[in-house]
Amino acid sequence: MEQNLPGVFTARKKDGTLYYRASITHKKKHISLGSYKTPFMAYAAYLEGISLLADNTLALEDFSKHRVLSFEKWVCLVNFRDNHIYFATPIYVRKNYFEYLLSPEYILKFDIDDLFFYSSHKIMRRGRHFFVADYGMQTNIMNRYGIKNYAVKGRDYRFVNGDDLDFRYENIEIYNHYHGVIRKETKKGTRYVAKIHINGNYTIGSYETDIEAAIAYNKAIGLLKKAGINKNFSPNYLEKISPSVYADIYEKLHISPKITAYLRE
Repeated sequence: MEQNLPGVFTARKKDGTLYYRASITHKKKHISLGSYKTPFMAYAAYLEGISLLADNTLALEDFSKHRVLSFEKWVCLVNFRDNHIYFATPIYVRKNYFEYLLSPEYILKFDIDDLFFYSSHKIMRRGRHFFVADYGMQTNIMNRYGIKNYAVKGRDYRFVNGDDLDFRYENIEIYNHYHGVIRKETKKGTRYVAKIHINGNYTIGSYETDIEAAIAYNKAIGLLKKAGINKNFSPNYLEKISPSVYADIYEKLHISPKITAYLRE
């Protein structure tokens, strides 16, 4: 009887345990629906998948814990039905953007430009941190938008509309683009403070532009390395200025006496 259930196939784990896989074929696309302990659960998943693809009144919001299909598979099927394209990741395409639905509570938004990347990279969540496996490494997706791992929301960047699950480019404003640089508002206007961590944080200086502060950070790294302090500093790469302009700024920049004093200790 088990073998006659449509869309149900038997399989075995490495230890010999029997389990059941469910799948459907829709518009010439073969779709796996998951693995189940009993043939009847697998068949129920098959029927639910058929119903979901056929019934346009069933929406993402209709998913519940009582469904047989996983939430991820529910999203994949609804998107396939509505947008006529199947993604293996839980993506639903909207007009001009798409959603990546980790759960009914965690719905991330991205620009269409990122569709190819996230359709082939599964997002994982650890608390409020989101990662993808890229070249065998776990990579924080914030890095993709210029937000560094040590960045502090409100100080180094902000989400313009207040939604920190909205990763559309227009919604992310970066205040501090460079390593060791913090933007500060003073009575005299905006200043950029460069700091470096040696044994504690040392202020390198306060500068009019973030480019000057970034170069000052690099200059401090150079001085420290010449003194034999070879910590794992991350230098700033400035592609917006020419090597000659960089060298001119580098030469003229003032470095805090605290740095030079540290080198003499």
